[in-house]
Amino acid sequence: MYSVIAPVPGRVRKLATDLHPELVAFEHVRQTHSCLLKRLGDATQAQFGHLQRKTHRALENTAAVDATITGIDYFDDPPIGSAPVVYLSVDSPGLEAIHAELIETFDPLDDLEGDDYVPHITLARDGDTATARRLADREIDPITWTVTELEFWNGTEKVPASRVPLSSRSL
Repeated sequence: MYSVIAPVPGRVRKLATDLHPELVAFEHVRQTHSCLLKRLGDATQAQFGHLQRKTHRALENTAAVDATITGIDYFDDPPIGSAPVVYLSVDSPGLEAIHAELIETFDPLDDLEGDDYVPHITLARDGDTATARRLADREIDPITWTVTELEFWNGTEKVPASRVPLSSRSL
């Protein structure tokens, strides 16, 4: 599965690491962190090249955007996978605009994208709701950064496949 993601800075990864002792109660704890913008689906190497070109064309005039971690929250009933899903909330009108541009280029996945899209960084899933609620009640300092590039993520190999630079002009 290929996706377009917004990488996160070290400060966000450090926050996730600091939260790790409270996340070990969950069955699945994420070791890598990013903000998913659009799932592109499975593709051969030749098809991946087409997806890259199409994405670059869609985002060629897109400026770098700001994003802010505003807190911890959880999905009690996610559309796919086990619950609950504990995540860092991301406030970013710019990332939401990029997501909207990508779903105009690539069909949205039902119940996950389009109007149902929630910018977030998954920390863990499949634990008890009481633990998720306790984490969501925890206060954290906001973390703001500028997203200057996006990545094509190869979900099969769990590595970035390439990058999409964003313009240095601001929105």
